[in-house]
Amino acid sequence: MIGESSLSEEELIRRSQAGDWDAFELLLEGHKTALARTAYFATRDRESVQDVMQETLIQIWKDLPSFRPYGSFKAWTLKILLNKARKHYRKKRVQTVPLETAIEVSGNADGPEETVERGERTHHLRQALDLLSADHREVLILRYYNELTVPEIARALGCFEGTVKSRLNRAHKRLEQALSEHESEAQRR
Repeated sequence: MIGESSLSEEELIRRSQAGDWDAFELLLEGHKTALARTAYFATRDRESVQDVMQETLIQIWKDLPSFRPYGSFKAWTLKILLNKARKHYRKKRVQTVPLETAIEVSGNADGPEETVERGERTHHLRQALDLLSADHREVLILRYYNELTVPEIARALGCFEGTVKSRLNRAHKRLEQALSEHESEAQRR
């Protein structure tokens, strides 16, 4: 997670809080992919990812002295990013972009057959995700794309763990229903 540094995340945080820019860069190196992917899913606009990422990294640097290591650094950074993405989204209502392009953001490179197959699956998933509310989409993104735990999601979203569990449960049901309806529709054709 920290890259090639032999320093622990906690040590990099301490050094970054003391103003060490090199430590800050090393600290963020292991989190940039998760941040970029989440920025993409939150904004649904490839062009907005750069803006949101830049605003987020600046905010992380500014707020880092107030970070307390009792929580997950990853969850803390994702909370900042989601707040920036929401603010950005309110400013600029963006056009929906296919989820398949998120593959490029995460740097995934498979062969042509795997890409086509994954493209079909992600297209169906994107359609199903589009039917969910923003709250339900966010918990799914944080849980499955960023692999955060329920307590980490609760900290990132600033809500109770029970709320996260409830949103995950409802999101799963709605996603399953949407995918099932799509499959039934595809069979009828």
